[in-house]
Amino acid sequence: MKVLIIKNVVSEGPGTILDFLKNSNIYFRVVEAGLGEPIPSLNTFSSIVIMGGSMAVYEMEQYPFLKDVANTIEKALKMNKKVLGICLGAQVIAYVLGAKVYRGHKEEIGWLPIEPTIDGVRDKIFGQLIEPIGHTMVLQWHGDTFDIPSGAVKLAISKDYPNQAFKYNNSYALQFHIEVTPDIIKKWFQNREDLQEILKDTEKFYPRYRLRADLFYEAFFT
Repeated sequence: MKVLIIKNVVSEGPGTILDFLKNSNIYFRVVEAGLGEPIPSLNTFSSIVIMGGSMAVYEMEQYPFLKDVANTIEKALKMNKKVLGICLGAQVIAYVLGAKVYRGHKEEIGWLPIEPTIDGVRDKIFGQLIEPIGHTMVLQWHGDTFDIPSGAVKLAISKDYPNQAFKYNNSYALQFHIEVTPDIIKKWFQNREDLQEILKDTEKFYPRYRLRADLFYEAFFT
């Protein structure tokens, strides 16, 4: 088993995904696509992870590397590779599957609740992320959103955005950030006025979040 991790910006790395892969002795390679590092052939990789970024899929003329990233993800899906997309990565999956990706009506930033659909609860992999009772708190930072592609299954919603996650065959697109660590969160929010509130919420919600993320990784990668 080999995992290819595609980064779009330096500051949005694989976090706990990397921790899980290392602890599980799973081979991985990280590619800094946003810095111009070439994306290797997919032939030897069983799974591809595409991380987040501050840019948007509708800004490919401004960020040409995104064209290569999108072509890679489209190829991976056609090869029936397992793809995990987070935030921008989820939007790339939606885009290559023909769905609309666009600026949302408001930003979602911080710890916010999502609700699973019935399909989300029943899904053996995505269901690992969901709390058994009540809503599930997730770490959000996005202003763009996507429609659910044809042939995909919606897995979660939030109060402000009806499309938070979907599954397409054996691939998953998550608008929220399951990969974060407390250190990553602190760095992301360090220049914001709500830093202390975010850190307080992180102390409250993160232990369960990390547990759920590891269960998801176990189900997805193995």
